[in-house]
Amino acid sequence: MARIHSHRHGKSHQTRPTSKAPPSWITAKPEDVKAAALKLAKEGVSPSRIGMVLRDDHGVPLVKPILGKSLVEVLAEGKSAPKLPQDLQDLIDRAQRVQRHLQGHGSDRKNVHSLELIEAKIYRLSKYYKERGILPQDFKYTAVVAQLA
Repeated sequence: MARIHSHRHGKSHQTRPTSKAPPSWITAKPEDVKAAALKLAKEGVSPSRIGMVLRDDHGVPLVKPILGKSLVEVLAEGKSAPKLPQDLQDLIDRAQRVQRHLQGHGSDRKNVHSLELIEAKIYRLSKYYKERGILPQDFKYTAVVAQLA
């Protein structure tokens, strides 16, 4: 799949397990996996980091085959789900870092353009999540590009 704002094709990706069933070598019980995920979420760990901890420390390659639902669904049931989807939150954090940089370096035109591209991704992704009902319809990300230019 091509990148949004460049003319390159990404080659790097992970290889998912071929089977939808949990592997036979997994010793973790579904209750233990769910409890560990909820415990990490209460500590403020992001869903992707929870998945990495479960993979590295608990030997769980994927949560969905074991629990029958995705990690975010499990966190939502336990009332520990993040307010915003993680990819959208990461883009907003990235935009804030660029904004802080531009406050001290206002003539950095490359990063002004970079901020515009990041905010375009935020608008596109928030529109997608509004259509799917994941974000409320009144969610609004306010741009600061107009203030900087």
